Amino acid sequence: MDNINTSIKEAVVLLNMGGPNNLFEVETFLKNMFNDPLILTIKNSFMRKFVANMIINSRLEKAQSNYKHIGSKSPLVELTFNLTKVLQELDPTRFYTYAMRYTPPYSDLVIKELMEKNISKITLFSMYPHYSNTTTLSSVREFMRCVKELDYKADISIVENYPTNNGFIQSCIERIKEHNIDYSDYVLLLSAHSIPKQMVDSGDPYKDEIEKSANSLKDELLKQGINFKEIVVCYQSKIGPIKWLEPYTVDVIKKYRNCNIMIYPLAFSIDNSETCYELDIENREMANKLDVKNYIVCKCPNDSITFANAIIDLVNSKGKSINDAKV
Repeated sequence: MDNINTSIKEAVVLLNMGGPNNLFEVETFLKNMFNDPLILTIKNSFMRKFVANMIINSRLEKAQSNYKHIGSKSPLVELTFNLTKVLQELDPTRFYTYAMRYTPPYSDLVIKELMEKNISKITLFSMYPHYSNTTTLSSVREFMRCVKELDYKADISIVENYPTNNGFIQSCIERIKEHNIDYSDYVLLLSAHSIPKQMVDSGDPYKDEIEKSANSLKDELLKQGINFKEIVVCYQSKIGPIKWLEPYTVDVIKKYRNCNIMIYPLAFSIDNSETCYELDIENREMANKLDVKNYIVCKCPNDSITFANAIIDLVNSKGKSINDAKV
């Protein structure tokens, strides 16, 4: 990115949670995530840290083992870097970069680079298509905390969600169509990362946005003559004993064990351990034991041209002042 035109004064920063870049960073990732008060919503900071340490200690070894199955790192950071290169080629009028919430590159380092480049206008782009306090709000708050700490003066706007955006929906369908199958013989599971139900009951819009996205996807599939046997929204990655959004993806796979199954990871724009390991390895093993005949997991939009164009269109048309965002 060093050859970017120095006359550029506008940047787009892609925001995501990040992922371990190696096995040593798995612990850092878990520590940062479970010490986030928007993830572990325990008001008492001492108790939150105590519970976080318990969770980390119980999950670290298994998490490292899981990452070993997908190359000993998360694919998310590299895929995001590739996406910024695609975006830069499509739109050389802006500088495209990214900041991660729980692993490098962190927001403060990205902001320092923007300051060095004398960037005066920024659009924060949430890589979470569906707004949630646990993801979008956490990433934006951290970025703005660093802006204040570094006394960075810039005009900042944000694209914080796009569940029904046509470009995003088309990028999802593009991944589904990569598999040349008889769709009418498959059940399509739209799997989204779950969140605790109490968060939704407290006003988090995530579930509503997932359902809106699913309905838009269903409508567009029908328009394109793609007719699945059935389409079901389900939720994955539950942690702990409390009630999370249901139905759980594993339970839905069991329900349709006598059917061909295709899974599209609806809530993820970039592949990560939840898609590459949980859906494509762990759940596939379960599906094989259940004698599911055909089990297909689609890729996320990742660095596709269609998704990149959707990002540019959203930046051009939907960015709003950070003062009007839910920060």
